[in-house]
Amino acid sequence: MDLINAVILGIIQGITEFLPISSSAHLILAPLVAGWKDQGVAFDLAVHIGTLLAVLLYFKNDVTNLIYDGFCSFQHRQFVGQGKILLLLIIATVPAALVGLLLMDLIDEQLRSVEVVFFTTLGFGLLLGWADWRPNQQRDLSSLRLKDALLIGIAQAFALIPGTSRSGATITASLLLGLSREAASRFSFLLAIPITALAASAKILEVASSDIHIDLLAFLVGGLTSFVMALTAIHFFLKWLDRFGMWPYVIYRIVLAALIYFIFLT
Repeated sequence: MDLINAVILGIIQGITEFLPISSSAHLILAPLVAGWKDQGVAFDLAVHIGTLLAVLLYFKNDVTNLIYDGFCSFQHRQFVGQGKILLLLIIATVPAALVGLLLMDLIDEQLRSVEVVFFTTLGFGLLLGWADWRPNQQRDLSSLRLKDALLIGIAQAFALIPGTSRSGATITASLLLGLSREAASRFSFLLAIPITALAASAKILEVASSDIHIDLLAFLVGGLTSFVMALTAIHFFLKWLDRFGMWPYVIYRIVLAALIYFIFLT
């Protein structure tokens, strides 16, 4: 892979992975627009590792507290500190993990078309806007229940369809359940850790069990670029959250859907 391609795709993955605009849609569209070949599973692994390390670093204190409180909760057989949140994150991960395990081949073969990306980009973008517009979003993470976590997890499973956006789907579901923007976004970012780790593990197994050639330099460049850009995207997303809400991303999705329609579907 050309290093310029690796940098550009790393930037795209890093920025779009945690913003509610769909990294999968952009990684499908970018090669089509630029006339590049598919980046391959090894490069996908690199950028997944980059974004995983970024969210782990940014939320290192939260992750440390979750693990410690989870261990204490297990030891004392009652919730301690953030132990309940850790359990809810695990529960919310299950639907997407099961769908990915059972249907990922079908999704990759049948649902990566430009038509699907157009409809999911537009439809789930409008749904995000409606969820953000609704009033009475005051719940914090401590109010989350098992049912809430399961519904957010189901939304994350839908996000396996290209163009939906994992963060967009989980934030939308959280807002519809009455969580504040800050709580919805924080839960979404923390929820990215287990599902991204599972996705990276699956790609490691795929690479290890095949004769796929790894371009080490492109691997490192793509991973480092996605890491830096993901850190930047998370920071500014949270910094501007209360000021701008979700509407900049809703407008972006509507514009992107319009471009997809006029460039590829007319």
